[in-house]
Amino acid sequence: MTKTAIILFNLGGPDAPESVKPFLFNLFNDPAIISLPNPLRYLVAKLISGRRAPIAREIYENLGGGSPLLPNTEAQAMALTSALGDIGTVKTFIAMRYWHPMTEQTVQEVKEFAPDQIVLLPLYPQFSTTTTGSSLRKWNEEARKVGLSVPTHVVGCYPRADGYADSVAALTKQAMETIPGKPRVLFSAHGLPKKIVEKGDPYQWQVEQSAARVVQAMNLPDLDWVVCYQSRVGPLEWIGPSTDQEIRRAGQDGVPLVVCPIAFVSEHSETLVEIELEYRHLAEESGVPAFARVPTPGDDPLFIDALAQAVRKALARPAGIWSDEGARLCPAEFGRCPCREAA
Repeated sequence: MTKTAIILFNLGGPDAPESVKPFLFNLFNDPAIISLPNPLRYLVAKLISGRRAPIAREIYENLGGGSPLLPNTEAQAMALTSALGDIGTVKTFIAMRYWHPMTEQTVQEVKEFAPDQIVLLPLYPQFSTTTTGSSLRKWNEEARKVGLSVPTHVVGCYPRADGYADSVAALTKQAMETIPGKPRVLFSAHGLPKKIVEKGDPYQWQVEQSAARVVQAMNLPDLDWVVCYQSRVGPLEWIGPSTDQEIRRAGQDGVPLVVCPIAFVSEHSETLVEIELEYRHLAEESGVPAFARVPTPGDDPLFIDALAQAVRKALARPAGIWSDEGARLCPAEFGRCPCREAA
């Protein structure tokens, strides 16, 4: 029987208070995040991680001291393995970019499994050089080091996948039912510095595609909705509008809010603390009459089915990087999109 290794990519998160500073260092030492040459990038990463660690520890205290991202991802991995039981021997691995299990460890485990084929499946529906791009670069580096060379199929992105959109749509409609009145839906995604998008990163365009597809799946023609961006840090100009601005505007308009984390598929600090606690507090201060947070898809069967279908479609194509839809999705101006042109 064919042996298939499926690798789920995600950022990772600190699992204890003492993990916060090294996690942040790994994040800021990534050239996809801070594009300085070493040793300058190393020094900047040490400085930023040292300054931000106390603030981040306070954030993770709200989550019991560590991130729930790994347990969430393990549940997704188990569900995905079960959903693909008909394609032969399948084993799903997890490769986190900035904390354990990190890519180096996972590559070694995959080599020991000795698969006939590999599917790299990012848990980022929308491609960015800072997420999927960084994870792919690291995977390729580590695979070369240990001589792991088997046909590798990469799901570059799946921003409009039916199961993903249907899952988010259903969860959003459920959240809307918990508050009175006609709410405005904020599709909130993690932001990026504007200069990264201007260099051809397709992330913002793909986020907007995701939101539009979810709205279509919700089938509410008069829905009031906005795409916005959260988690801004540093002095650079970021893409907008910001989620903070949209919450304040909703307060001025006197409309209830439902905040949907459109680019997140697992719960972690940006959803459970930034949205649930900080943005809820901001909404109350701003006069928003009601507020609800949409949970992430997690191991929702609709979302797991979307991942399973992405794997099946990837294996039906030649090895390489493809969008979930086969042909490249992104317009030509997004030159940082790595997906092949046609199936």
